[in-house]
Amino acid sequence: MRTLILAAAALMASACTPMAGVDATAPDPAVPGQSVDAASCAARGGEIRRVGRMQSEQCIILFADAGRACTDNDQCQGDCRTADEKRPEAGAEAVGQCTADSSRFGCHTTIKDGKVEHTLCVD
Repeated sequence: MRTLILAAAALMASACTPMAGVDATAPDPAVPGQSVDAASCAARGGEIRRVGRMQSEQCIILFADAGRACTDNDQCQGDCRTADEKRPEAGAEAVGQCTADSSRFGCHTTIKDGKVEHTLCVD
C-alpha cells in the first residue's frame, strides 16, 4: 500500500513539471491575440504579460468598454461575464460586465442572451 501511495505521489508531482524541449515563452499560434512582440502588441492596445499555469508571455489586449453593463458578448469588445464572484446558476437571468482584457485565464461565467452560461476555468 505504501508503495502505491509513493508511486501516485510521484506521478502527481511529475504532472506539474514543464515538458522537456518546450519553450514556455514561445507564442502559440492557436491562441488568438497572443504575441511576444512588444511593439505589435502595444500597437494593438495590449501589453505583454506572463499568464497561465505555464507563465507564458502573451499579448493581452486591453478593452475600452471594460466594466460596461451587458447581457451578451455581442455588446462587448471581449466577453460579457458575471460581475461578482458569486457564480449564479446556469440559465438564470443576469446582467454582467464587459471584460477588461483578452486574458482567458481563471474561472469565468459568461452571459449570453441575458442568461448565465456554465462557468469555465482555464489555467
